[in-house]
Amino acid sequence: MAKRKEKIDEPVEDMDGEDLPEDEEPIFSPFRDGPAPLPKEELTAAPPTEIVEVEEPEALTALLQATQRQADEYLDGWQRARAEFANYKKRSERDQQESYARAAGSILTRFLTVLDDLERALKDRSTEGEGKPWAEGIELIHHKLQALLEAEGVETIQANGERFDPNFHEALTYEDNDEVEDGNVIDVVRQGYILNDRVLRPALVRVARRTGDDNHG
Repeated sequence: MAKRKEKIDEPVEDMDGEDLPEDEEPIFSPFRDGPAPLPKEELTAAPPTEIVEVEEPEALTALLQATQRQADEYLDGWQRARAEFANYKKRSERDQQESYARAAGSILTRFLTVLDDLERALKDRSTEGEGKPWAEGIELIHHKLQALLEAEGVETIQANGERFDPNFHEALTYEDNDEVEDGNVIDVVRQGYILNDRVLRPALVRVARRTGDDNHG
């Protein structure tokens, strides 16, 4: 006769291996049972709705106008700064050129006295005899110095026979002369020079005046 096997319920063990009573449910463990299921009310609940506030057209227009005004102010400031910098650059370049012209003029003016001495020596030079070679040497030096000054931009002021101009001429004397028009230069006593339209030294001249004219000093 076969023996009937009876099923014997084994006690349930908890996470620590301890026996649990038959009427007590086991504690849920994510390590053993996986993620915990969501409650039913959370599964059926609708997701929260995000409320977006929409600006009114008038507010958007005002904001756009304010932004445009600010952009115009920035543009105007940038243009002003650019113009000021351009003017500053021009002034700096002009001041630099003027400083160079003054310095160059001061140096070149010193050579003019040497040129004057050479010209006076040439007026009394000997054209023959033992003094002729000496005169030719002086004339050669005069030409070289004159060429050097011209290369630096120095120009001679035209005065002889010209109308007296106080900007370029300095009157040494006023002389009665009925053959020359009143106020014209009769003779140049000392040559005048300019550098880049700037007078280095005015020409020292004698000026004609009509007989009996006492208007000139």
